[in-house]
Amino acid sequence: MLTPLADRIRPASLDEVVGQAHLIGKDKLLRRIIENNEVPNMIFYGPSGVGKTTVANIIAAKTGRTLHKLNATTASVSDIKNIVSTLDSFLAPEGVLLYLDEIQHFNKKQQQSLLEFMENGKITLIASTTENPYFYVYNAVLSRSVVFEFKPVAAEEIEIAVKRGTDILSKELFSAYNVTIEDGVFAHIAQTANGDVRKALNSLEAIYMAMCPEDDKNVILSLELAEQATQKNALRYDKDGDSHYDILSAFQKSVRGSDPDAAIHYLARLVAAGDLASICRRILVMAAEDIGLAYPQAITVVKSCVDAALQLGFPEARIPLAEAVILLATAPKSNSAICAIDEALSDIKTMDTGEIPSHLKDSHYEGSQALGHGTNYKYPHSYPEHYVKQQYLPDNIKDRKYYEFGDNKTESSAKEYWRKIKKDV
Repeated sequence: MLTPLADRIRPASLDEVVGQAHLIGKDKLLRRIIENNEVPNMIFYGPSGVGKTTVANIIAAKTGRTLHKLNATTASVSDIKNIVSTLDSFLAPEGVLLYLDEIQHFNKKQQQSLLEFMENGKITLIASTTENPYFYVYNAVLSRSVVFEFKPVAAEEIEIAVKRGTDILSKELFSAYNVTIEDGVFAHIAQTANGDVRKALNSLEAIYMAMCPEDDKNVILSLELAEQATQKNALRYDKDGDSHYDILSAFQKSVRGSDPDAAIHYLARLVAAGDLASICRRILVMAAEDIGLAYPQAITVVKSCVDAALQLGFPEARIPLAEAVILLATAPKSNSAICAIDEALSDIKTMDTGEIPSHLKDSHYEGSQALGHGTNYKYPHSYPEHYVKQQYLPDNIKDRKYYEFGDNKTESSAKEYWRKIKKDV
């Protein structure tokens, strides 16, 4: 059985690698490290199918080192020790490169086992991970490694790999035929791969396996067949991984930045992933955190949209969710509420804020007056404008100010109202 196309056409040099120009382009750091044959311990971080394994293979070939590959989902500490045992032998005359795929699946103890060999130079570690290494890789391993972030490959660069794959498959499967490729095929395969070169090549190989000659001379790679093989875009999403939090972060920042088009785009990603719970929670948070008192009715509207979405379920839920998101993105913004509560919480955590003033303490029980609780309290509704000046904060922080009126219409109106009544706002 033939190995997958992605492995058969794996690049043998940096110049053949598509994408990652920020790492292996001319004069970029990783390229210069490889060309100088001085390879440090490294962590390759990025999604699947973007060239992490390919670059590791090129490093091994360029430096003349023996490359050992382990996958952390199945490997153990004994596997690492077995690799180290080959050192100083004819099997590894130039030292060993250990490529440890999916290092995030190693627990802390397993990752610690690498340290001894990393420190004494017996192995050079190239670890790869699809998860953020700053969350999943043990600090001692992280501090001894250089982290390189691999990014999804642009569609126009994936097309280069697809064309290369087409040349090979045409020779392998239809060498006796004239192969015609319809316009738009390469672009469609590249676009639907969503940055994953391996995904694109796997789709291409499936298409070739389904192709049939038109006659004894011609075979056509049609756009219709390509569309059938790539019916759903390979959306990158993991509810427990980086893509989840990156999309939610971009979603909230787009709403906060008052960009309804970007906000709707990231909502669409979450809808496509079917993550209704995260959407509902996040837009309720945004209504309070980012719109807040600039439009205090927003959270009521959003709550109604959330309730409707939860009752409807997908696909109809997308409609009230879109309504809520557009409302939030185009609404005036204020973060005065979250700033106020966070300042107050900070004081409670870091200082002695003092006792509640006696006149504010509960006085609805026998004996409260003997304790001085509730005495001298001034009932605001008994005064003009329902306001009277008195101390409410504890003595230790009596002059502390947490809430600052925002500069939006709603809060500015409230500020002006209280300025006239209090005379000191």
